[in-house]
Amino acid sequence: MEDAQDRSSESAVQNKPDSTIGTVSTTPDSSVDAPAPRLNHTRTGIRPKGPIDQETDLSDPSLYFNRELSHLQFNIRVLEQALDEAHPLLNRLMFLLIFSSNMDEFFEIRVAGLKSQIAMGDDTTGADGRRPQSVLEEVSRIAHEQVERQYHILNDTLIPAMEAQGIRFRRRGHWTKEQRAWVHDYFVREIVPVVSPIGLDPSHPFPRLVNKSLNFIVALEGKDAFGREGGLAILPAPRSLPRLIALPQELCEEGFVEYVFLSSMIHAHADEVFPGMKVKGCYQFRVTRNADMTVDPEEVSDLASALRGELLARRYGSGVRLEVADNCPEELSDFLIKQFQLVPNDLYRVQGPVNLTRMMSMLGDLDRPDLMYRSFTPGLPKTAKKSDSLLQAMQEGDILLHHPFQAFSPVEELLREAARDPDVLAIKQTLYRTGADSPIVNALVEAASNGKEVTVVIELRARFDEADNLALASRLQEAGAIVIYGVMAYKTHAKMMHIVRREKGQLRHYAHLGTGNYHSKTAKLYTDYSLLTANPKLCSDVHKVFQQLSGMGRAREIELLLHAPFTLHDRMVAMIDREADLARKGKRAHIIIKCNSLTEPKLIRALYRASQAGVECDLIIRGMCCLRPGLPDISENIRVRSIVGRFLEHTRVFHFHNDGDLETWCSSADFMARNMFHRVETCFPLLDKKIAARVRKDLETYLVDNCQSWLLQSDGSYTKQEPGDSDPISAQETMLYAYAARA
Repeated sequence: MEDAQDRSSESAVQNKPDSTIGTVSTTPDSSVDAPAPRLNHTRTGIRPKGPIDQETDLSDPSLYFNRELSHLQFNIRVLEQALDEAHPLLNRLMFLLIFSSNMDEFFEIRVAGLKSQIAMGDDTTGADGRRPQSVLEEVSRIAHEQVERQYHILNDTLIPAMEAQGIRFRRRGHWTKEQRAWVHDYFVREIVPVVSPIGLDPSHPFPRLVNKSLNFIVALEGKDAFGREGGLAILPAPRSLPRLIALPQELCEEGFVEYVFLSSMIHAHADEVFPGMKVKGCYQFRVTRNADMTVDPEEVSDLASALRGELLARRYGSGVRLEVADNCPEELSDFLIKQFQLVPNDLYRVQGPVNLTRMMSMLGDLDRPDLMYRSFTPGLPKTAKKSDSLLQAMQEGDILLHHPFQAFSPVEELLREAARDPDVLAIKQTLYRTGADSPIVNALVEAASNGKEVTVVIELRARFDEADNLALASRLQEAGAIVIYGVMAYKTHAKMMHIVRREKGQLRHYAHLGTGNYHSKTAKLYTDYSLLTANPKLCSDVHKVFQQLSGMGRAREIELLLHAPFTLHDRMVAMIDREADLARKGKRAHIIIKCNSLTEPKLIRALYRASQAGVECDLIIRGMCCLRPGLPDISENIRVRSIVGRFLEHTRVFHFHNDGDLETWCSSADFMARNMFHRVETCFPLLDKKIAARVRKDLETYLVDNCQSWLLQSDGSYTKQEPGDSDPISAQETMLYAYAARA
């Protein structure tokens, strides 16, 4: 989602012209006037406290939430959006499908990790002190409840609502005579030629089934052509087949678009796959497997080759979850549990298709803009509009873009301009999630073809994007670019671009630094900041980071950037402690942290110390949060909120009041151990005062959101904020009005 929760295009706010959700102004440089005055209820802590009670043990496990359970809570907040009637109907369905996708990855990685830990006898606990077995049992209980709830929402709420809007899913028992004939013809023509049923007997053992593939277990009676007695068979559904098939319009009821599930077609005609046999039962199922990839740096001489082997193994990892149709007989589900070496708690009986995520394709096929978010055109800052050359515009000052409200295209245009400019000598770029055929890669290929010195640091181990990254690495190498896979023990997660240009006989440097990936599609779905700068010190720091990645030697002295795994963590702790010291002296202190996850114990302890000192701490944490807010004398000055809306909140921003000497930073890193200690990350200061003030106003807008904001309680639950008698304020819609060209 950038893992499971980062990969999902979350969200939703009603974008109808008559929307009742209010907005607030965020910047005087708005392309569209905001319809409501600015509201700023942000508190600034100036309450000094006495000495902290030295008896307080801030490492006490009771002060921390479990990471896996917190992750699960985020997925539940996504599912909640499917019930929110403020969102357009088809986007409510999208939320439900995103929940399904998120849960797939949760089981593939988090549950798989717990199971592996238990299997190895590793009873290591996290900061919360919970044993792996205890966490797994709680995960199972919550997951069973929420999956059952998901299907109730689909069957009892969304499907009836869609039918009321002329979108119908035809079940077998409701096919008309004409539809039944068409389905049979489709089955014979499109399905039978590509399916391969597998009878189970001593010469045909239970097959290896691909991770998350749709399959059917079939109970048979009678004798086949070789005289074998009927028993059980497995019928895999080829991945090439769509899971939802639209019926021809002439067969649909007037005013309706109608769909048939592939599983319904197979159920209805399973006997034709086993001629002469009697099908006593046909039941869909799906196994989710461990999809985590581990590469031992001490045993690998070629990372790319090792990853290609791991990608194949991922499809057949150990089972972690089994989903079956709710009407599957117990003896068959028990048989499947045994085959996948699972336990009863790993079984999920579902009232509908076992692979809901595949329904996402329907959203792209339906032409119902009235049931989807209203489209908008991302805006451009005035500085980018005025100049024909982005390099020239950057010479005049820093440019900040807030995606998706502002376009990602200037980043792509900057690279294209550099690729074609005869005075540009070199381009360096990091790529984490991009895609082999993206405009960014096209521009890098063009630059290499034009004789530029192009160096690309590609992180091959970006989870679930490994295959794409291997492909783009090959494409860039063929074009003549130097491709580096970063540092073996550290994922390169920093988002950086560096351009060197000869101007008037001297070399001048330009850079891009971002909080998100170089991916034009996700830039339309994720909120991120992009900084385009020609600041000599920042550009010099970016150059030094690239040198560290491509060469060898001791860590370079970097002047402005904070750099993981070297300086970022210690400086963040120091800046939080500085606010605490100021508050104890009665000076102004306030911390605003916005990131995707907060799990690293030392950072959490620093925030606890700040709260104890009287610092007001406002944390905007979209996903996992292991910090417990609202505890007397420990975290009573800390508020944690999660924004779940139309766009996936992905910006990482760290603001410190510092007694009026304000500091605002953007980063590629979350407050997690992996980001601080096991990845290459950058955190960059916003040096332009107007830009920094604009970002702070954005943060303050999130803090007054009462439509898409969920407040974390001290018991670990989240409470949805409601406007009540106040004006409704949606932060994301506010940004649309403030920055987008047409909203």
